[in-house]
This record gives sequence, C-alpha cells and structure tokens, in this order.
Amino acid sequence: MSFEKRGFTQKVLHCAAVASLSLLPLYGQAASAEKPGEGVEVTPIFPSIAEERFRGEVAMAGLRELGYEVQEPKETEYAAMMLALSYGDADFSVHLWDKLHDTFYQKVGGDDTLVKAGEVIPGVLQGYLIDKKTADAHGIKSVADLKKPEIAKLFDANGDGKADLTGCNPGWGCELVIDHHLKAYDLEQTVSHNRGSYFALMADTIARYKDGQSILYYTWVPQWIAGVLVEGKDVVWLEVPHTDLPDGKNDTNTSFDGKNLGFAVDKIQSVLNKDFAAENPVATKFLSQVQISSGDESAQNLKMQNGENSAKDIERHAAEWIAANREQFDAWLAASRAAAN
Repeated sequence: MSFEKRGFTQKVLHCAAVASLSLLPLYGQAASAEKPGEGVEVTPIFPSIAEERFRGEVAMAGLRELGYEVQEPKETEYAAMMLALSYGDADFSVHLWDKLHDTFYQKVGGDDTLVKAGEVIPGVLQGYLIDKKTADAHGIKSVADLKKPEIAKLFDANGDGKADLTGCNPGWGCELVIDHHLKAYDLEQTVSHNRGSYFALMADTIARYKDGQSILYYTWVPQWIAGVLVEGKDVVWLEVPHTDLPDGKNDTNTSFDGKNLGFAVDKIQSVLNKDFAAENPVATKFLSQVQISSGDESAQNLKMQNGENSAKDIERHAAEWIAANREQFDAWLAASRAAAN
C-alpha cells in the first residue's frame, strides 16, 4: 500500500473513531433518560397490614422501571411511619390518610419535613355498620339508637348486656375517633369497643353474621370486607347525630350518599421526606401520579381473603394490575422522565 493510501486509510479510521466516541454520550443520555433514577437507593415504609401492600407494590414497580434501586420496605404503625419519614430514615409511603392521620403528620413537622405528593386512593369512607335484618326489624338508623339498653343488647356477643362493636387496632388512628364518638354520643354505658387484631375480629364478626346473629362493626372502604358484607344487601351504614371529631374540626365533610357517617370522607396520599422529594423530582412526579380505584383495591383485597395472600401473590396482583393499566402506567412513567429535564 502506498504512503498516500495508507494516510488516507488512517484518516478514515480516525474519523470513524471520533464519530463513534461522539455517539457515546448520546447513548448514555438515552439510557439515563429511560432510567433517570439509576444509582439512587429508595427506601419505602409501609404499615404492617398485608391488605395495604398492593398499592405499595405498584409504586415500587414503577420506581424500578425508572431505574431506582428500591430497598426492602420498612414496616411499622402509622405514627412511627411519619416519624421515620420526617427524619429521613425512609423516603416515601403511599399510605397517608389525609384527615385521619393529620395529627401524626403535624406532630413530626408537617409540611416542614414532609411532602404530600398525590392522591393514591380518593374518596375513602369509614363508619359503623350493622346487619340489615336487625336494622329493618328494629328501625335502627343511628348510633344514637344504641343508647337504648334493649337495642344495645341485640349486639351483645359476650353476655355482658352491652353492644359489642368490632373496632380498630391501636395505632391506626381510627381507634381514637371511635373512643371519642362513644363519649360524644353518650354510648360508653351501652357499647364496648373491641380492639385488637382487626381482621381476626372481623372474621369472627362475619361468622356470627352467617350464624344469623346481629353484628355491629367499624370498617373502611376500600377493602375486602365490603365485598363480603355488601352494603344495602347484608349491612347498612349507621348515621351519627352530628359531626364530632377529636380535633374539633367539625366543619369537615363526613357525609356520603345523604348519611352523616361521622368520619371524614378521606383520601389516601403519597408522602415523601421533604429533602428526598427535592433531590428526586422524577420519583416525586411518579408518586404524585400513582392512583388506584377503590374498586380495584377492594377486588385485590378480596383475592387475598380467598387465599391468594402470600407476598408473591400480592406482587403478582400488582403486576397484573400494571399490565391491565399499562397505557396509564406508561403515561405516568413518561411524565416522570420528563421531570428530570
């Protein structure tokens, strides 16, 4: 090969090499654009209620698709969850009840330490229900009716003459509202608030209903109980005489379908440590968009009640939900990637 040809060949190779190198940043940018969270660890924190893990799995799956290294979630009660988030011991949760948990939220600094980033489940209801058969037979419509000893005795499961109310686990927040209601509506002498392992207590409540006994219980929607004890068919909501909440904010909306249920009509939100949210706009944007309907969460919870309740089952339920809602899920991802710019 002549010197001239050799020189020409070297120039071509040099240009090709430069061109190849110049393309590297473009490929790097493409990978980074697809997974802008790459290299960032994220620690979720959830309540230890298996029935509430589903929405957490959906959130974690999306963060992984954005490249984040999602750690094994921490589990604790709601007040401790807010404390851990405020101190940065965890980065996010999708389990903050806006009204019910406001005391927990404010005690750890509120908006100074935390960021509310979206409505995961809007329109969450809580309240008291009794079986429809007993309601119709005795004209029971309000918790105030339980002040009458002869009415309260209909719901006596242990023979002490008082109505047995299947209530709320200590640490959930709802137990504080129930205890307040018993005082506010003058029910302490006729109603017992049974608390402990809620779902174990509800299993016994459902068994008593199937045996034809009268039942009185607290619950919330969405979750599987509403699919087993169907409102309007098996059970009915009880009204309260007037709104009376522990925090004194009695102008809060507590009415649904023309009935005052006594609890704030609530929403479940994503919540993040404020510093983490500021440093990770992509994760914040994604978590602000995650939303699951009450019906979908209740349906998933019912699958758990019917035996699909292992950790692997819940992960599969989340994957199936994402597949069924892929177009929406991809739109959340696209908007989150755009937040990196």
